[in-house]
Amino acid sequence: MVNEKELVGVAAAQYVEDGMVVGLGTGSTAYYLITALGKRMKEEGLRFTGIPTSIQSAELAASLDIPIASLNDVAKIDLTIDGTDEFDPQLNGIKGGGGAHLIEKIIAVNSERVIWICDHTKQVDQLGAFPLPIEVIPAASQHLFYAFEDKGYAPTFRLSPDDNKFVTDSGNFIIDLHLEKIVDATKLAAELTQMVGVVEHGLFLGIADKVLMAKDGQVVEFNK
Repeated sequence: MVNEKELVGVAAAQYVEDGMVVGLGTGSTAYYLITALGKRMKEEGLRFTGIPTSIQSAELAASLDIPIASLNDVAKIDLTIDGTDEFDPQLNGIKGGGGAHLIEKIIAVNSERVIWICDHTKQVDQLGAFPLPIEVIPAASQHLFYAFEDKGYAPTFRLSPDDNKFVTDSGNFIIDLHLEKIVDATKLAAELTQMVGVVEHGLFLGIADKVLMAKDGQVVEFNK
């Protein structure tokens, strides 16, 4: 049986060219991308600088001897390749299932090009089936939770395996909104951004230039 995540991760690694500064995504699909890039370095002599979107990705890249830097160390990012939890026909998406969407979005909006990689289960007609992650300041978290309840957004605090509140790399909490269908993503994004105490939401609108999706043993390409 074909591992779709590995198939698309290896395919995406071919988009990285010598001398590039590359945003390295987070998650199970990005794992295969980063591993494939490490292999290209060893076998082809590929040279590039990686900008990790999480501690997890930074540790993986370092273990493969991929040179890494932070966003503040570089003038620009040529290309960011990252996973997505959902994407619609307009290539809008929901990200943050791994809890890294704040840094993922900062790196994505500072990139010349953004490619998302995923398996076929991530393609949807309308966003919202995947819970929408909201990264929040801990001191405001309970009041934001009540506010989301009042709006009918069915919030839950994300928990870590030990049943404590999940803490992001930036030291914040995540509240997941179980919306099922998002009718107007642009309006919702603006509303969430204006709520004091919300650090960032997982709606990625107009950010991806290309999606590479694995389906039936092939890589299907969607362009903006």
